[in-house]
This record gives sequence, structure tokens and C-alpha cells, in this order.
Amino acid sequence: MMRFPRKFALIAGLAFAFGGTVYALPAAAQVSVGIGINVAPPAPRFERMPPPRRGYVWAPGYWQWNPGWHRHVWVAGRWMRVHPGYRYRPARWVRGPRGHWHFHPGRWDR
Repeated sequence: MMRFPRKFALIAGLAFAFGGTVYALPAAAQVSVGIGINVAPPAPRFERMPPPRRGYVWAPGYWQWNPGWHRHVWVAGRWMRVHPGYRYRPARWVRGPRGHWHFHPGRWDR
């Protein structure tokens, strides 16, 4: 059986216990990584919007790029609980200045 020196065990234990508290992003910080693709998304599918639901907003479906399959896959629309004071902006694709397509996920704006 292999024994670790006490100093190493103490340092490893402290690093494990406090490792998550060394650095944390501020709550308002947002990190995003954008990847452009050369394949335009297909036209949106027609989805029959269900009847309105009190306290919810309909997030329409959208095409999402699947890098493993090298194609777009459809993500069906869904109901999302309303965030008072915010407006929902649906997911969308935007063509960049160099011709690449960039995905902007749905989000809540003030």
C-alpha cells in the first residue's frame, strides 16, 4: 500500500475543499462562444401554436446545428414561464459579414 506524505495530503485536501471558491464569475457575467458555419439553416418548420397559457410565453421551434451529424436538426417549440419585466427573444440564425451563419439562442431582454 502506497502512503502519501502528510503535507501532500493536506494540500490536496485543501485544494479539493476550496478549489471552487478560488474564482467565480460575477452573477451578471455572461460567457458565450460563437461558431460560424457555412451551411444555411433550412426554412423554419410550420408549428401550430397551442392555445395560450396564462403565465407562459411560446418559444417557437428553431434549427440547431449538430456538429456530429454535420446537419441542422429541428428543436420543437415549447412553453416557457413568463419572467415579469422581461420580453422573450426567440432563437435565430444571423448571417455574418463573411458569409458564415451564427446561432443566437433565445433569451430574455428587459
